[in-house]
Amino acid sequence: MNQQRTLVLFGASGDLTRRLLLPGLGSLLASPQEGDPALAEGLRLLGSARSERELDEWRSDIREGLSEGGALREQAEAVAADAAWVSGDPTEPEDLRRILAEVHGTPILYFALPPGVTEAAIDALRGLELPDDAMLALEKPFGADGDGAAALNRKLARLVPERQIHRVDHFLGQQSVQGLLGLRFGNRLLEPVWNRENIERVEIVFDEELGLEGRAAYYDGAGALVDMLQSHLLQVLAVVAMEPPAAIDEESFRGAIAQVLGATSLWSGAPVLAGTEGPSRRARYTEGRVGGRDLPAYADEEGVDPERGTETLAEIAVGIENRRWAGVPFVLRSGKAIGDPRTGIEVTFRPVDVVPKGLAGEPRPGRLTIGIAPETISLDLVRGGQEEPFRLEQEQLEAEVPERTLTEYGEVLRGILSGDATLSVRGDVVERCWRIVEPVLASWRSGEVPLDEYPAGSSGPQSWR
Repeated sequence: MNQQRTLVLFGASGDLTRRLLLPGLGSLLASPQEGDPALAEGLRLLGSARSERELDEWRSDIREGLSEGGALREQAEAVAADAAWVSGDPTEPEDLRRILAEVHGTPILYFALPPGVTEAAIDALRGLELPDDAMLALEKPFGADGDGAAALNRKLARLVPERQIHRVDHFLGQQSVQGLLGLRFGNRLLEPVWNRENIERVEIVFDEELGLEGRAAYYDGAGALVDMLQSHLLQVLAVVAMEPPAAIDEESFRGAIAQVLGATSLWSGAPVLAGTEGPSRRARYTEGRVGGRDLPAYADEEGVDPERGTETLAEIAVGIENRRWAGVPFVLRSGKAIGDPRTGIEVTFRPVDVVPKGLAGEPRPGRLTIGIAPETISLDLVRGGQEEPFRLEQEQLEAEVPERTLTEYGEVLRGILSGDATLSVRGDVVERCWRIVEPVLASWRSGEVPLDEYPAGSSGPQSWR
């Protein structure tokens, strides 16, 4: 690919660009098998932010970030040498004109900005003429609710066609999430039993040791539900539960995601969350020690408004009303400041109907666990005991999948730079994800669901266990 393109990074002085986008591009350059170094041919990086900046400083950041991602020195140098910087306010049409005047070839506009600023920049773009092949990339959250997401989709549609819009959810670039497709559809052992007849429950969990880490400006207005469950974990659920797509491409794959999320809603069956009758619960951390360091209570973190009642741990149960999954609860959970955190997908199989007489012990349900970051796979099976062959015992088979060179943001950028929207979230799916969680948000705002507490470094509230 030698078409001239310019990747315009709005917010190029920010953390997202330095920590994820530049190393991700470096991993793409460094991965001749997983990535495609040819994608960088004819690619120019144009950085922009409101702050004034020296071009040499920007080029130094590019070299450092690409090298961190694994790019060779000469690769990093070649990209940096052709890079440009234009200071400006992306929400001001005149500044946008100056920035876009520096674009060579196809513009790829990446909004590495807070969501409110991104939406204002999209409004400002309406008065400008974009080339027919222009592409837009933006980070979640996409809107603040279902109506806001629909309004944002309408604004984007006035600028470029849907297939040229890349709504980034980097969880779809995760090695483990993509590996699910091969695990599900490439194994005769699993595909025939991947249904309500054989699976009792599915849990998708992303707990982490990290606390607020200075992100109050965004996080205190979002919370764990919007930050993780409404976006990332619902996308993972879709990959776990989708019907087999005809192909892994932007039409079939994204259509399968839309289909399964269209059948997803809050759980209405018998209670499945311990200690509560409803389909959701929430909590926030108090002071404690986690990961070898002391954390203050979330309510005491700098920039937090304690009266807002923002949760740092959220859990919801949903069901999928289709032939494959009706009656199976899917539990989504994510929390901060969790000691001994779990990240992964746990599939619990139904117990066998009959155990022959003479086999002692209760067979526990089989479980398949797919770990996220790093990717691991473990399968719990029942077998005869080593000393007592007719006594049932649990055995765990484990494997760790070697980490690939291409990072999740490298995967995201590969799709954007090649014009492939397979791993981008479609506009109608964004709206559907909001509709799924809106009843939860409403019940929390009204105080129907209490805000529990847990010490930082614990596994969550005692009453949840």
